[in-house]
Amino acid sequence: MSVRQGSNTASTARARSLVHRHPREVSLQDALDAVADPVRRAIIRELAGQPDWTRACGTFDLPVSKATRSHHFAVLREAGLIEQRDEGARRFNRLRRPEFDAEFPGMLDLILSERRSTD
Repeated sequence: MSVRQGSNTASTARARSLVHRHPREVSLQDALDAVADPVRRAIIRELAGQPDWTRACGTFDLPVSKATRSHHFAVLREAGLIEQRDEGARRFNRLRRPEFDAEFPGMLDLILSERRSTD
């Protein structure tokens, strides 16, 4: 066991609690439910405009509490829209666009185009 593994026990346990579903395991209804909330659509739009793994959960300017923010990220993760990984005390995100587009063609395009039509 390396020193890093030994000193990161809480972080490792936290990372193990992450459950990632592949979009092919998600029903259309679950996907629609996940993108129905405007806060979750805002998260998706922000992730779409950033390189993978560059946005930590705490860097999003969202009009919700920390607990609600965590819930929104969990819903997106469980719907196969995002993947998360822990690095130290921060949790970084990746939009699973290729995988999600393969299962739900055009859905993310609609969400991302919403931004242009409301700006």
